[in-house]
Amino acid sequence: MRKLQAAAAETLAAVLGGTPLNQVLPGRLHGMATPGERGALQDIVYGSLRHLGRLDAYLGALLARPLTDPRLAMLLRVAIYQLAYTRAPAHAVVHNAVTAAGGGWRRGLANAVLRNFLRRRAELDALADATPEGRYSHPAWWIDKLAATYPGAWQAVLDAGLAHPPFTLRVNVARTSPAAYLQRLADAGLAAAPSGPCAVTLDKAVPVAQLPGFAAGEVSVQDAGAQWAAPLLGAAPGERVLDACAAPGGKTGHILERTPDVDLTALDCDPARLARVAENLDRLGLAARLLTGDAARPETWWDGRPFDRILADVPCSASGVVRRNPDVKWLRRPADIGSFARQQAAMLDALWRTLAPGGTLLYATCSIFAEENALQVEAFVARHADAERCALPEPLGHGQLLPTATRDGFFYALLRKA
Repeated sequence: MRKLQAAAAETLAAVLGGTPLNQVLPGRLHGMATPGERGALQDIVYGSLRHLGRLDAYLGALLARPLTDPRLAMLLRVAIYQLAYTRAPAHAVVHNAVTAAGGGWRRGLANAVLRNFLRRRAELDALADATPEGRYSHPAWWIDKLAATYPGAWQAVLDAGLAHPPFTLRVNVARTSPAAYLQRLADAGLAAAPSGPCAVTLDKAVPVAQLPGFAAGEVSVQDAGAQWAAPLLGAAPGERVLDACAAPGGKTGHILERTPDVDLTALDCDPARLARVAENLDRLGLAARLLTGDAARPETWWDGRPFDRILADVPCSASGVVRRNPDVKWLRRPADIGSFARQQAAMLDALWRTLAPGGTLLYATCSIFAEENALQVEAFVARHADAERCALPEPLGHGQLLPTATRDGFFYALLRKA
């Protein structure tokens, strides 16, 4: 456990120092000897980041003054997370953290802090709940923004961001049915329930290798909220379709599962991420034209033939998927939202030029901030006289899906070119 705590503390330090989790964690996982250790490390790191505001509230109450040793601070956060949120034996957590803390005053301080946490847990919970950052484990500016935007729902949105994300599959209805696949899961001892027209959610996440038919392309891992994109786009046989910002290819595959005889181009600016699109399509037995290019600069990749349908799943703050990417809420800054909004506007304007008259563009984000969503679309329609916003199915309302226990947060707007 000592090695595990040290690796988790080092990972946490790198992330809070400004490096995204997906760039740090893979190397740390590679250094673990067994699948069990890798799973435990991932849980500790993700959990510590999800609950970081509360861990800091605990630590602030337990320390007479702020720590001057960053490494020890990270180690204590990790150990307190284990004591508060995992079933690891308390005596083992404390012993190993104290040993890992080093000699002298560090050892004594770690021992005192962790044992005081165990003794004063009820008092510390009350102190943490007294502050928004401690109660909701999000930055203050994020909390204030959501409270102003969603006065009746902001607490539920923040609580959803602290939960483990649902493990949802998209059933490839070209090969099987959700009912038939649910039975296969039951036969394999995997409890699951339907969560959408072609979605099933497992009670517990498992490695994809354990999923019946995964390697054969019968199912894909995809959140229920993300599964709205392909039906809303509504591609028809023979149409020319662009999936802009396509990586890692989940929505690309869904479009082709529904309508395999479309002329689909999958675009992404990152060749490495585009390779993941190819891998996903190969597993599904599907094909698309793959292009490396910037959606905001079609002159560098577009052949001049207009598209009938465009899916613009644009880069965003990822504020709707923070439980899957818990580093995001600590790395984002208020100014970043405006930067994303400007990038999105440039992409929308550029892609609109490639859309055929009468064609439709589906704008999508995994954000819950209005600047990237409703306000972005309003500004776009105001700039383009030939843009008309289409009504969405009733469950989607005005397009903003907030995160719940069964889905992540997404936004959709369907735009028709007159």
